[in-house]
Amino acid sequence: MGMAEATNELMYELLKSIHQRMDRFDATLSEVKQEITSVRLSMMGVQTDIHNIYGMLARHDERFDRIERRLDLREFAEPQRPIQP
Repeated sequence: MGMAEATNELMYELLKSIHQRMDRFDATLSEVKQEITSVRLSMMGVQTDIHNIYGMLARHDERFDRIERRLDLREFAEPQRPIQP
């Protein structure tokens, strides 16, 4: 009976140790999940910023196209004069 008690105590201590390690593992895993969520949110913010920048560039391209068209029309409509220093 002494051997069985020692074995039960050893098993209990081993299980307790495993349980503590699993608790620490769960806490670490939770922290990793939070970090991944934070990185994901940051990436979404960067993607939104890039999307906004592309929209701004597209608007600038449209404006430049309009300006170029106006300048071309003005060149043809006005008589060409030599540049005077």
